Amino acid sequence: MLGNAGYWRILWKTVWISLVATVICLGIGLPTAYFIATSKRSNIYLTLVIVPFWTNFLVRIFGWMVILGRNGVINSFLQMLGLEEPLTLMYTPGAVILVIVYMYLPYMILPLYSAIEKFDFRLIEAAMDLGANRTEAIFKVLIPSIKGGIIAGIILVFIPALGSYAIPDLVGGTDGAMLGNLIARQLTVARDWPSSSAISMIFLLISTLGLLVYMRINKIQSKRRLTIRESYMREEEI
Repeated sequence: MLGNAGYWRILWKTVWISLVATVICLGIGLPTAYFIATSKRSNIYLTLVIVPFWTNFLVRIFGWMVILGRNGVINSFLQMLGLEEPLTLMYTPGAVILVIVYMYLPYMILPLYSAIEKFDFRLIEAAMDLGANRTEAIFKVLIPSIKGGIIAGIILVFIPALGSYAIPDLVGGTDGAMLGNLIARQLTVARDWPSSSAISMIFLLISTLGLLVYMRINKIQSKRRLTIRESYMREEEI
């Protein structure tokens, strides 16, 4: 199995699609979570973030198939504007990334919101009083303070994206096939149980490594906060 270039190509494609989707989710989720946490209508916006969970996972994928299909909403609209040939939006890695971002974006927003909500925004004001502009204060004060929420969001998006089966199977086709599709094909078509078991172990090791990294960083941050708290208490006693 290790000598099969096709396996490594699908593994690399799986990691690449998952990373790109995670980065996009982080780029969208961070400002969204900041907006919700600082808004007076945060409960309404949080409800809107959670609303997609009320619909079945497969139903939402089929909804995107209607939107991205050859005769779907986007192509029909573009043809009304004069486009002669419909665009190939389905059965591409881009379609897989788009649907993964849509499906797992709430998993990025919620831990980021939880971390930002607990942040003391007076620190932003203090940094601005010391000469930093708002952007510098956010990147040098806020982002390091919510590192735990960022890492939690990355893991909650990256690991499920890594093991996606239904999304690449329905909207990815052969060009968007991922590790989960390879495992299913080895089990149901090729009947190659040893290879599917080995591929599953690779996925399990990658997932476990991500969790260990998160636990390690969380432990380091906890020790750092404890040290800062102890030094502060000693200064108060003096």
